[in-house]
Amino acid sequence: MSRLRVLVVDDSAFMRYTISHHLSGQPDMEVVGLAGNGLEAIEQIEALRPDVVTLDVEMPKLDGLRALRQIMEKNPLPVVMMSSLTKEGAAATVEALTSGAVDFVAKPTQTISVHQVLDELTEKVRQAARAKVRSGSLFGAVKRRRPRAEGGVPERIVLIGSSTGGPGALREVITRLPGELQAGVLVVQHMPPNFTRSLAERLDQLSSLPVREAERGDRVASGQVLVAPGGLHMTLNRSAEVLLNEGPPVNGVRPAVDVTLLSAVAAFGERVLGVILTGMGHDGRDAARALKGAGGRLIAQDEATSTVYGMPRSVVEAGLADRVLPVDEIADAICDMLGDPVGKPQLTRLAQ
Repeated sequence: MSRLRVLVVDDSAFMRYTISHHLSGQPDMEVVGLAGNGLEAIEQIEALRPDVVTLDVEMPKLDGLRALRQIMEKNPLPVVMMSSLTKEGAAATVEALTSGAVDFVAKPTQTISVHQVLDELTEKVRQAARAKVRSGSLFGAVKRRRPRAEGGVPERIVLIGSSTGGPGALREVITRLPGELQAGVLVVQHMPPNFTRSLAERLDQLSSLPVREAERGDRVASGQVLVAPGGLHMTLNRSAEVLLNEGPPVNGVRPAVDVTLLSAVAAFGERVLGVILTGMGHDGRDAARALKGAGGRLIAQDEATSTVYGMPRSVVEAGLADRVLPVDEIADAICDMLGDPVGKPQLTRLAQ
């Protein structure tokens, strides 16, 4: 079996050596090149044609985000970002993930050892090599007038769950929803703290709907999107109040789609529309059974447009999906299944 060809890009000589030494020691990998900045990375990708690139966010001459844009335009291939856990690092990483990067790994800190980082990076490089990568030429909705969120309990709830590849898929779905959407939207994306806030802020910049990270005591309202905070489970009661807790991980993650969707079904029954997007594992499948049993409906992203066809596959193979669709058709399907009369939002190419 041929080994995965990896290009390591980092402005730190120590990190380049450490990452390359560790990955080269894996029986299924070989490091074919090293680069200290984005310009060198672009040149080496052209010359070496690696299978996967590990890409530092903060670099001189050409940073990781701008390098990623060029990679996705010219030679789309799986990219795993290396990021600091600072607010700025989280924001840049989320922008990278919504622009085509497959996943990210946090750099070592006082609480995250080099060994932990290397082990996580090794597994994510393997996962990235199996991922489907789409061109970086993404589209989003033109900002439209945002109506004031309606008071009271919303008639319908849309719950979107995603994991690996999710930020890009969420960008495709959320930015295509109209500002007049007659439903409250909850998003559960597998991400650590800080990154979910940056994700909400990024989606808010691009969307007609207001998007923000959920806080304790929030109430779901029609025409707004709440994102589950990293590190916390999010549940919903019959008054549409958001509750957050630090319960044990479910399916190995917190927040978990199953936790939020089960609570939404218990509170709103058939008034819930579930959407399962790209991601590893089967988070959301168990709650989808409860959703279907209560008379609710569910949309799953198709295999062709999923970065990782794990979570969607689990609900499709269990016979729980009412529709299986490409990611760019899901927003229209949400409106259709809600009985929303609002037409498609106008689309335009986003500035690179």
